[in-house]
Amino acid sequence: MALGNKKPTFVSMDLGTANTLVYIAGQGIVYNEPSIVAYRIKENKIIAVGEEAYKMIGKGNKTIRVVRPMVDGVITDIRATEAQLRYIFSKLRITKQLKNSVMLLACPSVITELEKTALKKIAVNLGADQVFVEEEVKMAALGGGVNIYAPTGNLIVDMGGGTTDIAVLASGDIVLSKSIKVAGNYLNDECQKFIRSQYGLEIGSKTAESIKVNVGSLAKYPDERRMKVYGRDVVSGLPREIEITPEEVREVLKVPVSRIIDLTVQVLEDTPPELAGDIFRNGITICGGCALIRGIDKYFADTLQLPTKVGEQPLLAVINGTKKFESEIWEIIKSQRLHDDIMNR
Repeated sequence: MALGNKKPTFVSMDLGTANTLVYIAGQGIVYNEPSIVAYRIKENKIIAVGEEAYKMIGKGNKTIRVVRPMVDGVITDIRATEAQLRYIFSKLRITKQLKNSVMLLACPSVITELEKTALKKIAVNLGADQVFVEEEVKMAALGGGVNIYAPTGNLIVDMGGGTTDIAVLASGDIVLSKSIKVAGNYLNDECQKFIRSQYGLEIGSKTAESIKVNVGSLAKYPDERRMKVYGRDVVSGLPREIEITPEEVREVLKVPVSRIIDLTVQVLEDTPPELAGDIFRNGITICGGCALIRGIDKYFADTLQLPTKVGEQPLLAVINGTKKFESEIWEIIKSQRLHDDIMNR
């Protein structure tokens, strides 16, 4: 690729299970909306993406299908993913800027090589000249304020919408990592199951998420208040209202979060001794949407006996990491050009 006098546009994307974010160099984050697509079934045509499609969840009809292109960190519908991205760029009116651009895609660690290839192909189809794929957990660490380039070990817990990635990073890359399909959406499901079994009330995924956000916690917090919840009675089928307490939700959330802590212990057990010593001093950094659950840092610290902090802007950690990684991308391209020049002599 010839850079010429004019530098190509740098574009990065966080293709998350919960949200899709787009960053363009010089413009900042230009898109941050839910990873949801709404189709009109008969014409197989997209009618809404992001926030507009999110509003349709649980309120659609037989003519409309609402899908998540990515579920539990896995791309379930590659065509929907491409259609979603085309729709986003068309809506933002930045299709021209994508021509000959350099694109960085941040993806969950569980996606396969086949899916990576498919994503690169999508990016090229959108106009990108060069495409790079990096793991979300590495970008989250960078965006969360961790100096991943230092020759010292850091433990990152990136709790997204579909998966939680736990990784040890040192000297600019991942030393080892593990992933579990217990994250934001799983916590929502647990809240739904609890309300159904405890109160005989059927609630939707959006209501469950609202419970997690508004009263969810892993430690007591000031001004705890009950929350009114509306749904459908499973016996009578009629609408009904209940009140739930933060204490109840806390007990619900502790069970799945303890599974993440168990996996963190497994990662620590596999960590080389020198890096384990660094982690003992540096502690754990939690990123992703679940990092905003009240008291999660205290819960990790008390359980694992390791200092724990929430990373900078946890919801934006991945996309902020891609911004910081831009300089690294230009260095890689520069090295490639130098190598090509030498080979062509």
